[in-house]
Amino acid sequence: MAAAHKIRRGVTGFAARARAERKGVLSLNQTSVLGVLARQETITPGEVAHRLRTQPQSLTRTFAVLEEQGWVRRVPDPSDGRQSLLIITAAGRQVLADEMRPRDEWLAGVLERELTQTEQDLLVVAATLLERLAEVDNDVAPVELRVTPRSEPRVDV
Repeated sequence: MAAAHKIRRGVTGFAARARAERKGVLSLNQTSVLGVLARQETITPGEVAHRLRTQPQSLTRTFAVLEEQGWVRRVPDPSDGRQSLLIITAAGRQVLADEMRPRDEWLAGVLERELTQTEQDLLVVAATLLERLAEVDNDVAPVELRVTPRSEPRVDV
């Protein structure tokens, strides 16, 4: 339990610091959604919400803004006409890269100044493990989407 506590505190503090190093064009929600979409070919709004551990309805406005800006495109889901799929556009990838650049530059600088090469290598391994842990159970549909088709909520937010 002590290891879990120490890791959570370190990750939480680091995440807060990294969030402060941003361009500020995108909201944190928009950045999160575009980040999910950048890692997927196509994904439903419900799946995006599941990966972000939130309800699809809470991202409705975020999806709409991203679509209005031309950063996300919505296409019909060929396997389920009741849903749509979200795809990040080239402009969406660019605005996300621009948003993340200050974070990457800050981190590259602080890594170089504060850590030895061995410590940097260790952090790369730790980051890979943290990404793996973050993906645990992501392939399981959220409970609200695992109901019978008749009562299944419409998820084309």
